[in-house]
Amino acid sequence: MMNWDDPLGLGNNQEAAKPQIPQTNKAPAAKPAEPKSAAPEAAEKPAVVTETTVKPAATETPAAAINVTPENTHQNAMRGVEPVRAEDKRVINGLTDVNQLAPFKYPWAWKFFLNANKNHWTPLDINMTQDVHDYNKTLTEDEKHVYQNVLSYLTTSDILAMRNIGLAVMEKMTAPELQIYQARQVYEEALHTWTYQHCIETIGLDQGEIYNRYRVIPEINQKIQVANRRLDSIMRPDIDLNDKDEMENFVLAYMFFGAVFEGCWFYNGFSPIFALQRRGLMKGTAEQLQYIMRDEVMHCSFGIRVVKQIIEENNVKLDPAKVREMWDESEAAETTYAKFLLRRPILGYSAEDHSEQFRYIANRRARQLGIDEPFPGAECTLSWLDEQSNLRKEKNFFETRVTEYQTGGALSWD
Repeated sequence: MMNWDDPLGLGNNQEAAKPQIPQTNKAPAAKPAEPKSAAPEAAEKPAVVTETTVKPAATETPAAAINVTPENTHQNAMRGVEPVRAEDKRVINGLTDVNQLAPFKYPWAWKFFLNANKNHWTPLDINMTQDVHDYNKTLTEDEKHVYQNVLSYLTTSDILAMRNIGLAVMEKMTAPELQIYQARQVYEEALHTWTYQHCIETIGLDQGEIYNRYRVIPEINQKIQVANRRLDSIMRPDIDLNDKDEMENFVLAYMFFGAVFEGCWFYNGFSPIFALQRRGLMKGTAEQLQYIMRDEVMHCSFGIRVVKQIIEENNVKLDPAKVREMWDESEAAETTYAKFLLRRPILGYSAEDHSEQFRYIANRRARQLGIDEPFPGAECTLSWLDEQSNLRKEKNFFETRVTEYQTGGALSWD
């Protein structure tokens, strides 16, 4: 079974030595040429200008610009440049060449990328036929309410996660082995969004209505706005990560998205569907979420690893009050959402179970971060969740690929 604290089995001994800022070799500035003294006559006699004698003033051509060819341009560009050294790399504010992958300073990041490619799938690979029947013939109204609103929340959330990594985080990384995994992460968030859309379409739900719920249902919108504020605070064009306050805010935002948004809200957010799966219902949707869960656990683990690396390299001191505020705000939003989602308990699952499991998982993420648990004494109310989240086999999609099935829009339930 996957270790949910350390999915790649990297342990705690892979952290690189503290980086050093590389010294660049700068050539001494050329001594400016002394201006020629003007002739006395030029100062006394005005120049006679005619239409045929006007010419633009001549300018001196710098020596470096003479005989410019691709060959000597390359030689000039490489003059004084030293090879990239792994110890000079930094996660943020690095001065090495971001286009050069190796030598690695963060081999664990490359390992994340290689392992992410082993979990390759599309939503079309999973049979959803039984889900259409279950939704229309078996689920109660309360269970349909849960199913619809879980998907309504997730469709918007994964787009937020994609924008966070692709637009706010990835551009600030100065080690390409980190960016390459994050590029894969952007793709995976897009794939997850496609998966939710595929489930909504296959079941035959009203896409316009489902997608707009996050805008009109306060309990869903609250979670989205909490994430939006974090994202907006680090997408500003004037952000300066050499400023310690800006760096602290960036680290807190990255911590929120890695440990809370993906590590708690997503992880906990799939559990109502897994509760249906345990009863033999909506198994296709649950299998889709199992593949997504593998990705999300990797995203969470990678994000936490990067946050710890940034804190070490930049000697970041997080304000405990701000960290506490992050946990409290996240818990309040999750509790409100749980009460809306599970307004009446479904078999084997309640709002209280959901909220307490959030607190339990939050403590797990805090331990991974190496900070104090926010909710001491929280209990695991869904003891089956870690196991349920694991796929029990590696599927050969070439043998099990669904070639044809009917969607909800093609079936009549009269």
